[in-house]
Amino acid sequence: MTAATILAPEIGPAQRESVLGRTNPLVKLGIALVWLVGLGLTLDVRPPLILALIALVAAMELGSIHPDTLARRLAPLALAAILIALTNLLFSTHNPDPAATEVLRIGPLRITQEALEAAAGLGARVVSIVSVGAVFALTTDATYLVDSLVQLGHVSPRFAYGLLAAYQAVPRLADDLTTLRGARRLRGLREWDPRLLIGLLVRAIRHADQLSIAMDARGFGAGPRTSYRLVSWMRLDASVGGAALVILIVTLLVSR
Repeated sequence: MTAATILAPEIGPAQRESVLGRTNPLVKLGIALVWLVGLGLTLDVRPPLILALIALVAAMELGSIHPDTLARRLAPLALAAILIALTNLLFSTHNPDPAATEVLRIGPLRITQEALEAAAGLGARVVSIVSVGAVFALTTDATYLVDSLVQLGHVSPRFAYGLLAAYQAVPRLADDLTTLRGARRLRGLREWDPRLLIGLLVRAIRHADQLSIAMDARGFGAGPRTSYRLVSWMRLDASVGGAALVILIVTLLVSR
């Protein structure tokens, strides 16, 4: 898997035509935000794990994402979540507290129950956020997202389409990095070198210059623009949003 597929994954026809793929991206963004706020209302470890599980099941059943693809996308992010939880466990302020309940001691290292609970809660929240974010990225077409931001969210077209151009430039930068590494290998040099960043910067400037010329040639920013694809709210959006809100409420109530 390349860096491009992680940072800017391409969704296939199956994901684009799935229930989550046809759901408006603004609705999915709203769901992610509401779930994030909801997780801030509880310290229990169960709600984030439940929401993460629901998000992953929805990705496979409603997003037509193959389990292997989902596992490959989540593997590095899950590892990061584990490392964050482990770091907070080892360096928690509860460990040196004499009043805290000791669970394990390894030499001078003291692990307490309060530190375990805090680290588990943080790790579970990171897993939940990562899962929801991965599902959003794997079921959302970038152009559909930008069209929704401009037409329904009333975001400035300059900002929205500039963001789209930057997003689509990520795979190109990854390809440029591969090309530069291959050139260094042919010359008998080390593939990884800090000077690669200079080459990437030069290629990025050239790509940006070509993009600006192309956008100027098409009259971008010259005045009011029409839309090739019209975006509107659908009943599906209300159904998915309502179901997500009910799931959050039920999950929080169950944890209580």
